[in-house]
Amino acid sequence: MAHRVTFIPGDGTGPEIAEATKRVLEATGVDFEWDIQEAGVDIMEEAGTPLPDSVIESIKSTGCGIKGPITTPVGHGFRSVNVALRKLLDLYACVRPCKSYPGVRSRYEDIDLVLFRENHEDLYAGIEFEQDSPEVQELAAKIEQLYPETHIREHTGISIKPISVYGTTRIVKAAFDYAVEENRKKVTVVHKANIMKYTDGLWLATATEIAKDYPDIEFEERIVDNMCMQLVQKPELYDVLVLQNLYGDILSDLGAGLVGGLGVAPGANLGDGVALFEPTHGSAPKYKGQNKVNPLAMMLSGVMMLRYLKEKDAADRMEGAIAELIVEGESVTYDMKPHRDDPTAVGTSEVGDALVAKLEAN
Repeated sequence: MAHRVTFIPGDGTGPEIAEATKRVLEATGVDFEWDIQEAGVDIMEEAGTPLPDSVIESIKSTGCGIKGPITTPVGHGFRSVNVALRKLLDLYACVRPCKSYPGVRSRYEDIDLVLFRENHEDLYAGIEFEQDSPEVQELAAKIEQLYPETHIREHTGISIKPISVYGTTRIVKAAFDYAVEENRKKVTVVHKANIMKYTDGLWLATATEIAKDYPDIEFEERIVDNMCMQLVQKPELYDVLVLQNLYGDILSDLGAGLVGGLGVAPGANLGDGVALFEPTHGSAPKYKGQNKVNPLAMMLSGVMMLRYLKEKDAADRMEGAIAELIVEGESVTYDMKPHRDDPTAVGTSEVGDALVAKLEAN
């Protein structure tokens, strides 16, 4: 039976990456029924929004989607489509593997981390008050009464960081359940509870309580700044990390840097009975239409999707073909070459061609 999957090409370089990924997924032999939906800046003029209702309805119907990158304007314009998708579909768990592949340029080897990032709470909830607004004045006055040394009453913006037992429980349980299912050995919860005793303190206390239900999985905690140092010095000591929204955003990019960069950094956003897979990197609109960018992050996201759909054999074959392609070092884009101006680098579409040929030959 075919798997019904929502397919969102994205904008910028997204459609090129997405098309190559789609061809490789089909070459695994898995039968897909694609529901193609448009989102992003390219559809705004026609639809009046970068995220038409039909996209949400499609993912709710299929329960599974894969998308190319979508542009998020910096400092102006519409809010992030990616964030909106997570909120509207209650995709509370962002899962980002950071895995070494021989042949990728990196100072590190044999890294195999998985980061679980909570998607809805923390400073990313976007509860902010504008500089010098009445709300800020009222809050600042109360804060100065408690902490006179802050001097924040004038020319101050305030952002509120909500952390709930409910949200913490969901993401920590998701990380432990993944560790059990994938035979992982350890879960590390990351926090700043030494300073933020009520928010991060609640996060840590809740995680510690949940860990008692998983006696076969080693549990530890790390302060976020120390965690950054640990990942740079000895990443091999870590397995599954579970983090709040902001820490997870930052450390997932750090983890991608350990294994060669965003070009090989896949991602998934999971909810209860619904999942959306996407590369971690952005849409790189300046390269649009140039057949130049690396599609491997989205292809590795496709591998994650195959595993989610219980197509383990196809997932293993597709990941194996990607790993082989990287080791050979021939049919890869310029960023995967020892020198970025290497004339033997191939384009986005040619990477797809090479992987399709590998899968069809096996």
